[in-house]
Amino acid sequence: MDNSICKVYEDEIQLLEEEIKLLTEKYEDGQQESTFFSDEEILMSINSLQKEFQGESKGNEHPSDLKARLESLETDLSFLMKFTGIQFRSHSKKTVEKTGNRTVQKHRLSGNCHSLSFQLEFQLLEMQNKESVSAVITDLSILLESGEDSDVSKFVSSTEEHGNLLTFFRSLSSYAEWYEYRRCTFLHFK
Repeated sequence: MDNSICKVYEDEIQLLEEEIKLLTEKYEDGQQESTFFSDEEILMSINSLQKEFQGESKGNEHPSDLKARLESLETDLSFLMKFTGIQFRSHSKKTVEKTGNRTVQKHRLSGNCHSLSFQLEFQLLEMQNKESVSAVITDLSILLESGEDSDVSKFVSSTEEHGNLLTFFRSLSSYAEWYEYRRCTFLHFK
């Protein structure tokens, strides 16, 4: 009986020693990671976080004001969706590269415009100067449901070359509206 109790305690001691070893390794890894940053960089990060926190605490609004503002934004969004016919189903953003004054992000959008489905994929290159930020769209790829029309495919190709999303969405809204009218008309005559 004493042997079995000793065995249980020895097993428990061994498990605790293994846990201590794992925790020690994790601690050392954390220490090594923190040494990659200089004291100056750590202080700059702390100051930045403090400024953000102070800005948030100064800008705190009453919950009823936030709720009213949210309702206003939802109303505006609903109006824009009805006005343009564009509804976004999904959006994803991934940072590909980030340096001091340059950021490259990859975006994916999908949605509907009236009855047409579309998907966009592009990279957004942001360059920051002391005075301003400039953004350029690169590697634009557009998939449009009604790509069989040669005029539409020419328009899509031109838009992909120039990377002009505003023109694309304006034209898509108008085209999709008339596409829907044509579809209903042809259904009527069938």
